[in-house]
Amino acid sequence: MKSWKNALIGPATSLRMALETINQVGCQIALVVDGNGRLLGTLSDGDARRALLDGRSLSTPVTAVMHATPTCVSESDDRQARLVKMRRCGVHQLPVLDRDGIVVGLETVDDFLNTPERDEWVVIMAGGLGSRLSELTHNTPKPMLQVGSRPLLETIVRGYADQGFRNFYLAVNYKAEQIEHHFGDGSELGVNVHYLREQKRLGTAGALSLLPSRPDKPIVVTNADLLTKENYTYMVDQHIDNEADATMGVREYEMQVPFGVVMERDGHIESIEEKPVQRFTVSSGMYVLSPCALDLVPANQFFDMPSLFEAMVGKGMRTRCHRINGYWLDIGRLPDFERANLEFDEVFR
Repeated sequence: MKSWKNALIGPATSLRMALETINQVGCQIALVVDGNGRLLGTLSDGDARRALLDGRSLSTPVTAVMHATPTCVSESDDRQARLVKMRRCGVHQLPVLDRDGIVVGLETVDDFLNTPERDEWVVIMAGGLGSRLSELTHNTPKPMLQVGSRPLLETIVRGYADQGFRNFYLAVNYKAEQIEHHFGDGSELGVNVHYLREQKRLGTAGALSLLPSRPDKPIVVTNADLLTKENYTYMVDQHIDNEADATMGVREYEMQVPFGVVMERDGHIESIEEKPVQRFTVSSGMYVLSPCALDLVPANQFFDMPSLFEAMVGKGMRTRCHRINGYWLDIGRLPDFERANLEFDEVFR
């Protein structure tokens, strides 16, 4: 729900003002938050009606009649998980919270019944050689490898289409004819598909210079070897709300050192840490770029996305991270491909 911020009220709000908020927002609920935006409770129109029938006055503080333990979802929960919880709990609204309990959205049943169309373009980088899967990609481009019941790239396109995105640009190079034959103009999937035909390898950002025109809205850019259940609309909306020039989807990556790590000074052992785990924040291969970012992409030259972000940071442009906490799998190696096929039916059923 795009206007969810209008449903936020403070703990000192009266029942009368809460009802006015519910009426104005039209989602049948108000979210009671503290000064930091942390959820304290919810007030539905039913809660308000019961409070009045119990003799409460319209001047009663909302904290006295709110539901203090509402059903909520995490921002990392994918769209299917949210719908399942909504059905299981018999609710029509679900506050969306971050890891600190701060409200970052409001999911309503109407969001699922009427998915609004998005005007933002989606650019999918599908021109790579897939060299790490060379035993599988000798005759087939990696995006067209069968994962579950369909090609990987089709699952990616369907994921965006299910969230309202309709306009796609596929950057193609290696065995491009297979991709173009499969998708055509996109009409069979209910979307519009266009092609950015690379005459040489252009990296993970260079193909953006082949776009036919400068868009007037942010564009979504993603690699073609990712399986994820990310809420793309939320990622784009956060990019817009934060007035960012570029947003990089990031996630946590853990790597365990297989040995005891020795801390020493001047030949003397100070401590030993056995097989420590190191944690890094890494790029997830998904991005949102404002039109101004495209001005830094050189024409028809190899250019990777990290280079674009480095250039933007160097110019003082507004770059931000967006945490990807849900299901995400980069199909770069054979074990990843095998895992994707094992998990596909469960994750994308």
